[in-house]
Amino acid sequence: MHDISAEAGISVGLIYRYFENKDAVISAMADQHKQKIQEVLEHARQAPSLLESLEILFTAHCCENEPRVTSAFVVDLFAEASMNGVTDLIARSPEGKASNLTPRELAELTFAVSDGMLMRDVLLPDNTSAADRRTRHLDVVRRLWRLLFSDQIEPTYA
Repeated sequence: MHDISAEAGISVGLIYRYFENKDAVISAMADQHKQKIQEVLEHARQAPSLLESLEILFTAHCCENEPRVTSAFVVDLFAEASMNGVTDLIARSPEGKASNLTPRELAELTFAVSDGMLMRDVLLPDNTSAADRRTRHLDVVRRLWRLLFSDQIEPTYA
């Protein structure tokens, strides 16, 4: 609670005027975050292509200035709140219908890579800027999406 009050620039006592306890603060933060996720999903549904929709979703929390704090809080909440939304988005798209994988499998692979990139920022921090991390993350997920949603994949040999 001391960290929250310091970040907000208010006293701990003032926090308790608005929230019953720490769990209520966390619950309010989670509710606000879920609402943001729904807004991002709606924005993604309006994109002209599936790849643009996925990029909107992926960049909603990609590489913020405090990756340790943001990523640790976002990973589970984002996946839980929007896995069904992303699955539905893929299922409705021509690219999703043309894939050999189910929409759910495509969504799970997309989330696995997104979660992994966020967790790398937490577990293996480096001194790169948020913009550089965002570019690196987008390069990775764009390659994945090209593989997942291409009609023909050329064989690779070891």
